[in-house]
Amino acid sequence: MYDVVIIGGGPTGLACAIEAQKAGLRYIVIEQGGITDAIRRFPVNMSFFSTPELLTLDNLPFTTVNLRPTRSEALQYYRGVVNFHQLHLLLHTSVKAIEKQQDIFLVKTSKSVIASRRVIVATGYFDATNRLNVEGEDLPHVSHYYDEPFRYALSDVVIIGGRNSAVEAALDLWRHGARVTLVHRKAELSTSVKYWVRPDIENRIKNKEITAHFNTVVTRIESEKIYVRHTENGVESTLKTDFLFPLIGYRPDEALLRGVGVNLAQNLIPEYNPNSFETNIQGLYVAGSVMCGCETWTIFIENGRAHAKPIIAHISKTL
Repeated sequence: MYDVVIIGGGPTGLACAIEAQKAGLRYIVIEQGGITDAIRRFPVNMSFFSTPELLTLDNLPFTTVNLRPTRSEALQYYRGVVNFHQLHLLLHTSVKAIEKQQDIFLVKTSKSVIASRRVIVATGYFDATNRLNVEGEDLPHVSHYYDEPFRYALSDVVIIGGRNSAVEAALDLWRHGARVTLVHRKAELSTSVKYWVRPDIENRIKNKEITAHFNTVVTRIESEKIYVRHTENGVESTLKTDFLFPLIGYRPDEALLRGVGVNLAQNLIPEYNPNSFETNIQGLYVAGSVMCGCETWTIFIENGRAHAKPIIAHISKTL
């Protein structure tokens, strides 16, 4: 019997584990992959928006040779945090369901059933992508996650989206020899594009090094081309495509929360107390970016890690 089960081994889940350990609670972190597995699956050449001090846990120093840490540096840092605190993690174990029986939660995993008095869901949103919902979206040359550029050199690659993920993937691919086309349903790139990246992508588009189609939506995907419609005039056309990346954002996997009875708003934001982060299911808490539903631009590592202290304080008080 645990005092608290923490579902998700990202930075927010690790922050909750650190606070639980300090409070003397018996806890376990369940993570479906490795330590901070969502960061591991980020694009290989990705750098964070934030400076290192904004990504730290428990004030442990995060050293980097760059102004902004890389994916690899972050993975090394969070592994070091786990080792320093000797945190209790159950890795490569997926949570299938949460069931509440009176005052006890049964967390059903791919390996066993774990009983706990409290549960914290800190699963983020990276595992579930927004979809185009068009024919051909599940073809093998289509991926909702961008990995690295070298495979796509000398190929026709279409990127769908207008936020940071799409823009940075387009630039990375172009710099490594791919013929890149950017398709975005709106009239211009998102205002959230990083200020030091925006001039780069705008100049590549202006110089016709990257082709851009704004006010354009994808209507069908085939093995070597996609069909698009230009929303301003309704004209339809096709684009040659060897590889397609719909990088149009993420959404939390609501099945786990709905399954235990958590109320979700239309935008998938769970019902929770803003002071304790306890949901409408007594004893079950949400932490980090899983709380923001489809509004994925509102909670990041920087502010999600701060949820750990009030959650653990409330758990300690109520146990």
